[in-house]
Amino acid sequence: MKNTIFITLSIALAIAGFIWLAGPKKSENQTAILVRGTQSSEQTGGELTAEETFHDFGNISMKNGKVSYSFKVKNAGLETAIVRKLYTSCMCTEANLVKSDGKKTGPFGMAGHGFIPNINKKMMVGEEFEVEAIFDPNAHGPAGVGPIDRIIYVENDGELLELRIAGVVTP
Repeated sequence: MKNTIFITLSIALAIAGFIWLAGPKKSENQTAILVRGTQSSEQTGGELTAEETFHDFGNISMKNGKVSYSFKVKNAGLETAIVRKLYTSCMCTEANLVKSDGKKTGPFGMAGHGFIPNINKKMMVGEEFEVEAIFDPNAHGPAGVGPIDRIIYVENDGELLELRIAGVVTP
């Protein structure tokens, strides 16, 4: 009996540890869309900005399936930016990084629900790319109707650019 409890607790702690390690790394001083941090030994002076950081899909019909929107992002800094990671706030949302030559990297999902790899895509000064956000209104099943608000995180050397999508899921 004691061995069963010990084994169960050990497994639960191991799973919690993996989820914590895979989770998003945010600064305690996060007050804006862009957050400065020091998570990489190879720091750059790149600064990622977006023309818009929010898109409202309006009504999203479950019967019509997935919807997507592409955010335009630019390295507005004075040096090369390195996109380290791309991840989402919910498993119902995926994101792809699409460079100007059309090459797509992804899809990337929610941190804590699987491994989120480092992508380490260099973005030159002035270079533009897109972050394609894909929302699946059927991911939560019939109980998933109603308002949604999701975030796509673009991590650049400890800085987070947050791109939000919203809408209302209907049957």
